Amino acid sequence: MTSAATDRTQRRVLGTLVTTQILGGVGLSAGVAVGALLAEDVSGSAKWAGLGGTAQVLGTALLTIPMTRLIAARGRRPGLTFGYAAAALGGLGLILAGVVRSFPLLLVASVLFGGATASNAQARYAAVDLAPATRRARQLSLVVWVTTIGSVLGPNLTGASGPVARALGVPLLTGPYVFSVVGLTLAGITMAVRLRPDPLLEARRRAAQESTDTIDRPHLSLWHGLRVVLSRRPTAVALLTLSFGHAVMVSVMVMTPLHMRHGHAELKIIGFVISLHILGMYALSPLTGWAVDRWGSRAVALTGALVLSTATLLASASPIGASGILVLALFLLGVGWSGTFVSGSSALVATLPLADRASGQGAADLVMSLTAAGAGVLAGPIVQVAGFPVLSLIALAFAVIIGLAAAVVPWSAGAPTEPSP
Repeated sequence: MTSAATDRTQRRVLGTLVTTQILGGVGLSAGVAVGALLAEDVSGSAKWAGLGGTAQVLGTALLTIPMTRLIAARGRRPGLTFGYAAAALGGLGLILAGVVRSFPLLLVASVLFGGATASNAQARYAAVDLAPATRRARQLSLVVWVTTIGSVLGPNLTGASGPVARALGVPLLTGPYVFSVVGLTLAGITMAVRLRPDPLLEARRRAAQESTDTIDRPHLSLWHGLRVVLSRRPTAVALLTLSFGHAVMVSVMVMTPLHMRHGHAELKIIGFVISLHILGMYALSPLTGWAVDRWGSRAVALTGALVLSTATLLASASPIGASGILVLALFLLGVGWSGTFVSGSSALVATLPLADRASGQGAADLVMSLTAAGAGVLAGPIVQVAGFPVLSLIALAFAVIIGLAAAVVPWSAGAPTEPSP
């Protein structure tokens, strides 16, 4: 295929992913600001408030398993569509859980809702299946960046969700999930209709045409993918960077609304702070991608770890309720996460062979989600027993580990293991 045709195909892929990331970002983040509050309200205890967000992160991990097998066997399109469909169903379940006040239903629905995170995260890999090797990090970060639009808009729908909830006769805290269901449904439909040709299948087809050697069949097993990731130093350190960076961000972020609410902060203020946090996560990602292409994953991972360390230290010093220190801490928490997420993802993209790409990337995201889920499980009891500052200092320790790995262990993004399509 000519270079011009390749560029046209890649532009169509990126255009589709941009659309679904915006819609999925709205769907995913609309309920973020009230997730812990809904869990506390339904369960009747602040002790369990973090379990809703934790179940969502766990759901991201669990749904990554069938999603990865679908992607490896049939391409990106059916796998990513599956995640959005599961999340839309989960959004409906969360509304119903609020209506009937069932905490078990809320947890099950939260697990399904995690499919949105799985699809939005895996979409970054779809962006680079056909990307030139010299622009992989930038095109990956572009898809991460556009999530800003939907993810910042979503939490700010919290105020507008009140009239919607009253009109539908559902509890106030479930109103944002109405927007979630709409956004996620539209994202799934767009993915199913527009992601053609499938970028992963197209990359395999072109590799088969251009190579005189036998092309290995794609591996479907996540265990195989994990073994491949752990067997290579760049991908092993990338996995640590992704997992610990995500755990630091999730553990502090999911408990921030509760920390603010207990200080009598209004819902709209909580939504605003979460919006700034999500802005930090995504808005600077093109700069992060450019930095990875320019200086390598190791340097950006180290920078991300330093920012995460600063953020958690500030969070530990923030008073209960709304404060300028907490606003800055949450924004920097997002920026630091962006550094670790883009650098770790870019290292995986650059070094995994085509046959192991889907299974290795899926395994890395599974470990990332499980690590964050474990951090989220512990976050609620830690805050209940020791307080939000102690949770932030524990998160600081994990941020320091990322920095040490980036500084001490020799690693780099490496060269692509096969010619760029």
